[in-house]
Amino acid sequence: MQNHFELFQLPQQFTLDMAQLDSAYREVQSKVHPDKFVQASESEKRVAMQWATRANEAYQTLKKPLKRARYLCELQGVDLQTESNTSMPAAFLMQQMEWREAFEDARHDNNISALMSLEKELHSALKTQLQQISTTLDAHDYASAAQQIRTCMFLEKFIADIVALEE
Repeated sequence: MQNHFELFQLPQQFTLDMAQLDSAYREVQSKVHPDKFVQASESEKRVAMQWATRANEAYQTLKKPLKRARYLCELQGVDLQTESNTSMPAAFLMQQMEWREAFEDARHDNNISALMSLEKELHSALKTQLQQISTTLDAHDYASAAQQIRTCMFLEKFIADIVALEE
């Protein structure tokens, strides 16, 4: 069975040309879209629907950087250990504590501008971390990438917590 990169005939790497991905996705969808199989047999319709679903899943995975990073590690058999391995570099743990304190202070004071500032800082940290992942994965260092991915997952969850509180 083809992996997502093969499905869209793209290089199996983190850095992707998004326009090329969009184009490849549209091409695959044009071939398997259920509307093309209206007159087909039930089994042909079912197969077309499975391919359309698979193309959608592949596209959503490759389109989002963190999902793409996780998928590349999976393809290499690297377990991200998202549940069992919570170790982080000491500097990041210190930064986490500072962010948590800022979050708690802003929440306690109901300071929306402080929350928005913290959210902006976390987005910046996430962007930096994704750039590092890009370099790490394109150098085929999947073990180091796994640690960086776990860091990004923490950042995304923390951002979601702030957004939920703001709402």
